[in-house]
Amino acid sequence: MTTRAGFIALIGEPNAGKSTLTNRMVGAKVSIVTHKVQTTRARIRGVAIEGDSQLVFVDTPGLFKPRRRLDRAMVAAAWGGAADADVVVLLVEAHRGVTDGVKRILDGLADIGKGRTVALAINKIDRVKSEVLLALSQDLNERFAFAKTFMISAEKGYGVDDLRAWLADQLPESPWLYPEDQIADLPLRMIAAEMTREKLTLRLHQELPYQLTVETERWEERDDGSARIDQIVYVSRDGHKGIILGNKGETIKAISKAAREELEEFLGRKIHLFVQVKVREKWLEEAERYSEMGLDFKDGNA
Repeated sequence: MTTRAGFIALIGEPNAGKSTLTNRMVGAKVSIVTHKVQTTRARIRGVAIEGDSQLVFVDTPGLFKPRRRLDRAMVAAAWGGAADADVVVLLVEAHRGVTDGVKRILDGLADIGKGRTVALAINKIDRVKSEVLLALSQDLNERFAFAKTFMISAEKGYGVDDLRAWLADQLPESPWLYPEDQIADLPLRMIAAEMTREKLTLRLHQELPYQLTVETERWEERDDGSARIDQIVYVSRDGHKGIILGNKGETIKAISKAAREELEEFLGRKIHLFVQVKVREKWLEEAERYSEMGLDFKDGNA
């Protein structure tokens, strides 16, 4: 039996649906999904099986015009993910069409895409009429020679099976890269931190969109099969700490409860989660924080 395996990079603008598509392909939640843009920071690898092929999805941060060190490190991680992949899939939102951001990505693909299979996935197709989709597909294919174009809805699942089957055939012949039952290659400590960060982002997206990060400081396995997880939320100002804690600690309690419940479902066991909030004014300039996020601090240099 010939097996195939390889890396597939999903690239696109922030909120194009890359995390949703990763989770849909893998069949489990391995990537943070919120309605806030630029929530994916690390290149999260989700692993899916299709026939004799093992598909390793690299869910990259959204490609956008970077302004801060963290932005620059995220964009470098996204292009790095594309450059390392066997197949690249560009996601474009059907209702937004060819934005300035999409044009910038297409310019970047002119270089990264050389000698690489690049597919186009027009996402959120349920939001527009078919004639708009056809015109958008034609426009994008005139701008870049895509190997194939797919019309999908990552959220609802339309067209995703066709895309996964096609991707499985494009990968090189190779032994599988991960054990059959593994769905992500992020350490559990980082997945746990991402889950808590997602809950924080969902709850506080208007007050604190990007000024926080979460680290799993300690993970202790217990004799009864449960685990104790200690996490720290780093913020840059005292005022931010107050927002996260909330009145009498109600906000952090609700966030911790939601994160713990999702972790228990993901891991299939009892979790004792303890979350602290600490102020570190310069966390956005600390190399250690970037390593915890799976980013390269040096990539943030101007």
